[in-house]
Amino acid sequence: MAVSGLVMLLYLVAHMLGNLKVFSGPDDINGYAAWLRTIGQPFLGHEWVLWIARVGLLAAVLLHGVAAYQLSRRDLAARPGKYAHQRRRASYATRTMRWGGVILALFIVWHILDLTTLTVNPAAEHGRPYQNIVASFGTWYSCAIYVVAMLAVGLHVRHGFWSAAQTLGANNARRDRALKLTANGLALVLTAGFLSVPVAVMTGVVK
Repeated sequence: MAVSGLVMLLYLVAHMLGNLKVFSGPDDINGYAAWLRTIGQPFLGHEWVLWIARVGLLAAVLLHGVAAYQLSRRDLAARPGKYAHQRRRASYATRTMRWGGVILALFIVWHILDLTTLTVNPAAEHGRPYQNIVASFGTWYSCAIYVVAMLAVGLHVRHGFWSAAQTLGANNARRDRALKLTANGLALVLTAGFLSVPVAVMTGVVK
């Protein structure tokens, strides 16, 4: 679960940086999207690298989901009854980790239909991501879905990064503070970076 989570975290960072190209104008982000389809040519075919990345990301998502289910079942099996004494209340991110995962799984489906297949985009134009982003976030419901999902991403990354560090043995008494700060920083930067795009469209900064 930790390894698949870190793979998805690296993708999120790259995806956010790509999204921020929208602030440089249509030529920049549309050119970037076209470049992604030609990586490796002529040795590799058109969109091969893109599809390899998609398959790898899908595998990471599925493995992460299966691992989450297995850990949940083990947790219930190890503690079939309630604790005799109330434990210290867990953080909000910890308590919402499972529901956050469900929200993100549903969002992934919506996001693909909106900005990849363009099925639900109100003004889809193939090969023009800048125009598709503006069209999507020009609707209140798309912005609302995106905001909720990105808040869930922030909470998931915050708790998930720290949990992954513990699982992989990276934490110790000297590094705990730095790892927690890194988890908080990553969550904040990713959330703010992703949310800056719909906010910019809604406020007319990007149009």
